[in-house]
Amino acid sequence: MQAVTAGGEPGGAMADGRADPATTEERFEPAAPRVGVLLPSFDALRTGGPPQIVQAARLGEELGFDAAWVGDHLSCPAPGLDAPSCLAAAAAVTGRIGLGFSVMLLGLRQPAWAAKQLVTIDQLSGGRLLLGVGVGGEFPEEFDAAGVPLRQRGARLDDSLAVLGDLLTGMPVDHRGRVLHVRSPGLEPAMTAPPPIYVGGRGEVALSRAARHGDVWLPMWLTPARIAERRETLAALAAEEGRPTPRTALLVLVRVGRDRDRDEAEAEAHIRGQYRMGLESISRWTLLDDVEGLTERLDEFVQAGVGEFLMLALGSRPLEQYELLAEVRSRLQSGVARGAVERTGA
Repeated sequence: MQAVTAGGEPGGAMADGRADPATTEERFEPAAPRVGVLLPSFDALRTGGPPQIVQAARLGEELGFDAAWVGDHLSCPAPGLDAPSCLAAAAAVTGRIGLGFSVMLLGLRQPAWAAKQLVTIDQLSGGRLLLGVGVGGEFPEEFDAAGVPLRQRGARLDDSLAVLGDLLTGMPVDHRGRVLHVRSPGLEPAMTAPPPIYVGGRGEVALSRAARHGDVWLPMWLTPARIAERRETLAALAAEEGRPTPRTALLVLVRVGRDRDRDEAEAEAHIRGQYRMGLESISRWTLLDDVEGLTERLDEFVQAGVGEFLMLALGSRPLEQYELLAEVRSRLQSGVARGAVERTGA
């Protein structure tokens, strides 16, 4: 819901200078994870006031985060800004941080128009686009508003992914899929190579889609043990497709604090305002802790195979949370790197 870059990219580099995140090792060895934050593009607590997208993007870059992400909804319980517009604004005021969709509801859009938006953001940012995609469906009213049948959302996403690479790189397309017939001339300007694709979702269909199309698998609301299990399935599915195993990223809902009652109240209000559910429904996957505790809990996910975190800061003051999450990022990345050195004896 809320789901490549210059600097610090894992997996080596491709010919055009983009990182290749699909590079994997035969045996998993935890490495320092990438850590990003979601920009406050949704007003889940209905506080009103001017949007903080520009300030948040600048602060995220200053604090050293690897990426800034935005969620993508036409309509949901919380008032929300247009995701491509937010990333374009962020591109104009930053120079290093990755800029991504978490995730773009690609099936709600006509593929050629979506490609034009994506190329534009990539051009404005100097090649820093990250593309998360997902099916959505938890808010059926936005599909009605877009004139898209809800039951076709998976097929539309698959049809779009089948042609997206060609659309982004300026190739003409004439493709008849399960539900979409996409016909387009070569679009200009174009990318030299598509950005890595983050495929959102935690179920079997999402894993299969990630194995076919993804460079990164991006679930949410899973335990470390379950992620480790799912990664094994993903590896087998990717092998069947003759593709490298996608890396694993994780979208996590977090709040750093020491006042448990206040933290739970802020998280409850945010989750209810954005997802139309209570904290108790997802408490086992929602991380409310101080800096040390949150670092330890995130490290459990790193040991299970997560190489990147997308952190949604809960509460009414997300930029204050960024400051605390930056300390978590520093401790997590330095701790994992230190552990890797100790294990290898380097």
